[in-house]
Amino acid sequence: MHARIALLRAINVGGRTKLAMTDLKATFEALGFTAVRTLLQTGNVVFVGDGADAEVEARLEAALAQRVGLETEVLVRSGEAWRDMIAANPYPDAARDDPSHMVVMPLKAAPGPDALAALRAAIKGREQVSLAGRCAYLVYPDGIGTSKLTIKVIEAKLATKGTGRNWNTVLKLAEAVAGAQ
Repeated sequence: MHARIALLRAINVGGRTKLAMTDLKATFEALGFTAVRTLLQTGNVVFVGDGADAEVEARLEAALAQRVGLETEVLVRSGEAWRDMIAANPYPDAARDDPSHMVVMPLKAAPGPDALAALRAAIKGREQVSLAGRCAYLVYPDGIGTSKLTIKVIEAKLATKGTGRNWNTVLKLAEAVAGAQ
């Protein structure tokens, strides 16, 4: 059994797609996952369970649709993969100096070879973006809410779905998954 992190896409953000964390936790437990813990209200779950990421994602997506009527993408990473993702951060200064504007976006699939150039060409402001495997790293020096570099633009240019978490949340999840080991 391995400690893992699951991220639900677009949960309890902007008043849409509401989900009680108690219902989320119960869904994980109904699938046999243990040590289930939610973090914040935006669909972050630390749990213990086995299976390949894609298989666990599919099981969770199906269970959420069936149990609570929620159709959304779920992204799963092992504790080790999460630590590797943190270590691969190409923007350590932004993570240290302005962590609420440094975003990590786990992705369903690794983008194609031309995706990064396409995404960078779509940037209208001072944002920065890099890719590493199934993860995008984004810096929003002028704020996220007013940026034209939206999740819709990012997913279109990368041709895959993802969900972002700011660096503060990334570190809180790392701490939680380390405690679940």
